[in-house]
Amino acid sequence: MQLDREKLLQMKEVVEEINRHKWLQSEMVGYDVGFDKAADNWFAEYASAWVAYHLPKFGKETKAKKK
Repeated sequence: MQLDREKLLQMKEVVEEINRHKWLQSEMVGYDVGFDKAADNWFAEYASAWVAYHLPKFGKETKAKKK
């Protein structure tokens, strides 16, 4: 599955996940790794699984709001 990184980065939930990932990575290495490095790692390692699990839920919420 091809992920649209820019579109995902506009989602509050994705930014929150990356910030959590940034905090964990920073704790492991002992310094702030920065958002960009954490985002690169999160997209490489976790984004596909996150999208597969969460986007169906977001799609349902969007349809419900349109009604």
